[in-house]
Amino acid sequence: MTDNAERQRPSLSFEIFPPNTKTSNELLLDTLDELQDLGPHFISVTCSNKNADLKTTTLKLAGYIQKTLNVPSIAHLTAAYSSKEDIREAINILKRSNTNRILALRGDIYADKPPLEDFRHASDLIHFIKEEEPAFQISGACHPEVHPEAKNRVEDLQNLKKKVDSGCDDLITQLFFDNDIFYRFRENCDIVGIDVPIYAGIMPIVNRNQALRLIKTTKTALPRKFIAILEKYEHDPESLRAAGLAYAIDQIVDLVTQDTSGIHLYTMNQSQTALSIYRATKTLFKEEAIVV
Repeated sequence: MTDNAERQRPSLSFEIFPPNTKTSNELLLDTLDELQDLGPHFISVTCSNKNADLKTTTLKLAGYIQKTLNVPSIAHLTAAYSSKEDIREAINILKRSNTNRILALRGDIYADKPPLEDFRHASDLIHFIKEEEPAFQISGACHPEVHPEAKNRVEDLQNLKKKVDSGCDDLITQLFFDNDIFYRFRENCDIVGIDVPIYAGIMPIVNRNQALRLIKTTKTALPRKFIAILEKYEHDPESLRAAGLAYAIDQIVDLVTQDTSGIHLYTMNQSQTALSIYRATKTLFKEEAIVV
């Protein structure tokens, strides 16, 4: 393979979330040890507006990944309930652990909790971080199927362009199950001049509860083939897991074939799911994401 072809290979990265209990924290550390061995491009750590203590959750975990595991980490930060001082403090904590990547989000808005005024949108947060720390790399979230609060696709793309123009270095998509939707989204991004790498977010559905939660809480389009899997194996956990993994692997292979910048795997803190997909697809990714 030529050097040029090697450079065109996509990246592989993972998302994890801070645990809620001591037991789940110990399990997550075991998961991270296994993910570390896969040499990911980065591991991102989520945050929630319901949990105000970023220091002991997202920031601490991102620092552990970066400094202890020596894997590039991305800390999620939300705009809606953060003040400028909150973000300055978060940046300083990240700098102490040599973490210089952030995924900037607006975050959920709660009816009983009015948002602060410092950052109304993710683009405001991105602009502020870039002014405070120009060397930081900022990722943004995007919705291949249109943000649920956008009036239409045009408005959604205009808002996404604002993120990129504010200093966003790359984009990570929300989960999707129909690759054609992603390809149309990518074409639309090209049309409006969004020219940063776009990482495709993939969530393998491997158990019934996960599937039911997905159907209830998202408006993600579910292709006929995907629905057939859920219906046929709803009460057959082993077969549902196997079929769910196979569906995700098929998605990834197709995305890589179509020159997607990278695959971002929503692991749900399950290392075995990530390992199964990695083993089936590892030769598709960059050398740094391959363990010999």
